[in-house]
Amino acid sequence: MPERMIAFHGEGFDHLARDAVYHAIATRRDVRSHFTPAPVDDDVLARLLQAAHHAPSVGYMQPWNFIVVRDMQRRQQVRNLFLAAREQELPAIEEERRALYRKLKLEGICESALNLCVTCDRQRSRNSPLGRWHNPEMDLYSTVCAVQNFWLAARAEGVGVGWVSIIDAGALKQLLSIPEHVTPVAYLCVGRVSQFAPKPDLETHGWGRRLPLSDLIMSETFSGAGETPLKSAIARLGDETGTQPKA
Repeated sequence: MPERMIAFHGEGFDHLARDAVYHAIATRRDVRSHFTPAPVDDDVLARLLQAAHHAPSVGYMQPWNFIVVRDMQRRQQVRNLFLAAREQELPAIEEERRALYRKLKLEGICESALNLCVTCDRQRSRNSPLGRWHNPEMDLYSTVCAVQNFWLAARAEGVGVGWVSIIDAGALKQLLSIPEHVTPVAYLCVGRVSQFAPKPDLETHGWGRRLPLSDLIMSETFSGAGETPLKSAIARLGDETGTQPKA
């Protein structure tokens, strides 16, 4: 991103810029139900896509493409794919949770200002094995980094993003004329919102909760005990907040 957009202090950011980064991370939400009719200006969308395009990619492969979907008829067709996929997924949900599952708002395909399909071109780096020789999935992982960049930049711009993961990839490829060698990685609902919820919707509705970070940290080997000072530092941070304490 242009340097004028970021406040530097030595090799790191000054405390205001640093806290803004942490605030975007902590308050980012998977938005489903708070979209407004307000449009997303092309200048804003351009900045979000630029942020996505500056994501790290293994071997500098930059495997992503961005399909902007505005047409309401096409979006309704995508929503039909979602509804069909949700019914297919329902039998896999624990019986006692199915009623809650049906009540959850899991997409904002038609309510948002626009949709964005982020894809991964699996052939873009076919002539370069750098970083993919032992792990050919790195192009997919790199594309997810682009999604995350887009999402955090959107939060900083006051734009909501919702990831529609309940969808048949093959049917989506056909609908959007995506070539065989290209994989749709994320279908996103993008738009202005009335609010960013204080907690993730699935946590608010009792579907799940954020796991304690210290329980996920291991030392030297998987399940290795230790790192007590680090876990104490994590405990001092407290619960999820919009900013990190100043050093």
